[in-house]
Amino acid sequence: MRASDRATVRPSRAHLRDALARAVDALFARQRPAGYWWAELQSNVSITAEVILLHHVWDRFDRVPHARAEHYVRSEQRAHGGWELAYGDGGELSVSIEAYMALRMLGVPASDPALVRGRAFILARGGIARSRVFTKLHLALIGAYPWGSLPSLPPWLMLLPANGPFSIYDLSSWARGSTVPLILLFDRKPVYGPELNLDELFAEGRDDAPVASAPSDGIARFFTVLDEIFAALERAGRVPFRTRGLALAERWTVERQEATGDWGGIIPAMLNAMLALRAIEYDAHDPVVVRGWSAIDAFSITDAGGYRVQPCISPVWDTALAVRALVDAGTPPGDPRLLRATDWLLDKQIVSRYGDWALKNRTGKPGGWAFEFENAWYPDVDDSAVVVMALAAVDYPDRDRVRGALERATAWIATMQCRTGGWAAFDVDNDKAWLNRVPYGDLHAMIDPSTADVTARVLEMVARGGPPLGPLRFEHGLAYLLDEQEADGAWFGRWGVNYVYGTSGALAALGPTSRGRRRVDAAVVRGAVWLKSVQNGDGGWGETTASYLDPALRGIGPSTASQTAWALIGLLACVERLPAIADAFMPSIERGVRFLLATQNAEGSWNEPEFTGTGFPQHFYLNYHQYRLHFPISALGRYAALCEAGVPTG
Repeated sequence: MRASDRATVRPSRAHLRDALARAVDALFARQRPAGYWWAELQSNVSITAEVILLHHVWDRFDRVPHARAEHYVRSEQRAHGGWELAYGDGGELSVSIEAYMALRMLGVPASDPALVRGRAFILARGGIARSRVFTKLHLALIGAYPWGSLPSLPPWLMLLPANGPFSIYDLSSWARGSTVPLILLFDRKPVYGPELNLDELFAEGRDDAPVASAPSDGIARFFTVLDEIFAALERAGRVPFRTRGLALAERWTVERQEATGDWGGIIPAMLNAMLALRAIEYDAHDPVVVRGWSAIDAFSITDAGGYRVQPCISPVWDTALAVRALVDAGTPPGDPRLLRATDWLLDKQIVSRYGDWALKNRTGKPGGWAFEFENAWYPDVDDSAVVVMALAAVDYPDRDRVRGALERATAWIATMQCRTGGWAAFDVDNDKAWLNRVPYGDLHAMIDPSTADVTARVLEMVARGGPPLGPLRFEHGLAYLLDEQEADGAWFGRWGVNYVYGTSGALAALGPTSRGRRRVDAAVVRGAVWLKSVQNGDGGWGETTASYLDPALRGIGPSTASQTAWALIGLLACVERLPAIADAFMPSIERGVRFLLATQNAEGSWNEPEFTGTGFPQHFYLNYHQYRLHFPISALGRYAALCEAGVPTG
């Protein structure tokens, strides 16, 4: 397309300026007085169902707002009768079972039309016997599933040395924080009355239901046999080192509670810790328990949508991305509102505690940021890299303070590099893939290996104002990222859905990196060509969570604001790196911009019910409610800057 033709379809600058101004106002309006941003982090209904169950276990069921909780669970049921893992996915078995359980606990009879439809959905998919281990665990607590049919968790696991062939520190941070307290729970195997009979959800009848799916291969069969041996020893009362292992599990669990009451900053770890403390008979007034309830209550939301619980909270992530977006949109880097956010972020840097990451990283010193308000045991690389970019973009008066924070963070991130050359989220070399084959690990989320999207974030951090990593570390990371590009030009997205997210992140990192390198140039073009190839007819981009199950569905889905913004950010990085080929991509970019302008709502944001965040691929997804605002602001801001500079042409 010729430049003159392109000008006729280019979005109006006045429209662009107005849209950006309204979006920026909307984002600033969401800033909290202390300087941070914090939006809802939405997941599926199972999180709320499990918190409802926890209240029952602790004899606090009267504290659940019954009517609002019932309203929320009912509102999440879809026309097919089931409840979804992610928006529009057709429903998921385990989530539906837990939603059904919650409604029954709230007093809804099995004859209720909603439960009749839910039961039909559940039975058509195999019933309780086909559900995940954690669903069966929660059912066992109320007598609806036999404890003896669950995998074992031997207490002696706590005695395995961290530098041996396997220890709890070979589990991902989230699996570790959720598993250690379960050692206490699985040892006691409590059932809390009044028991709830859910036999109607066993497709074969409770007595004839299979314990588990047949092992798929030799490795799985080996672990199944091993689990049977452990279970037999447990039944015989011959568990080695039981007393010592349980004592270590209790101490580990209590030690890792934050002063605010959180464990790992995630509801699964918090729930399991509270279940464990109940099982070993902690008093309800014990300070550890009181703090735990305070933290769980802080994750809950009660509004017109009912009572629901978030799986995690994301203030550091939301704040850093908001700051970046606002600077991208042209907000002066010395704006007092950005300075308040900077103050808040600087105060949240973790500089004194050596968390679990230090077990495998013997050289690093603290300096990262966590995702949540407080989670000093588990800072993560992704958040830390984004905060570095945000701080580097702001004109903060105390430059020495910012410089020191950036240097500490970058030094810590550098030491978190894995032997692959890439970076993972929370740990170094946490990549023993066989752990995903153990009977207990049916979510396939037992490890935290290096990924393209986190690695890209680190490289982008260096390119956009962060201190250098050191040439060897940088080159090793760059080689890893280039090697992760797939045959069609896309990159897999571990922490966002999916190839649109991964490809955008990679291009954002490679665009300003090592200019003039042919291999990098070629990778950028291939990635941009792939993004262009999956653009929807309406000008936007979208991808559903189904692409994690079937890679043939990569880049396919209804257009969303956040995914359109990601694609635009990636394409703009390509154009900025290689202006000579801008004509090949500017029409696609301009169609994407027009989609965002056309779909912006009256409040200045965008509507986005779709889940574009990833917790565990295929098993847990998220809707970050601020993604629909700050990512479009970044994309439109970067496009506007390109227009102001003069759109490059060939």
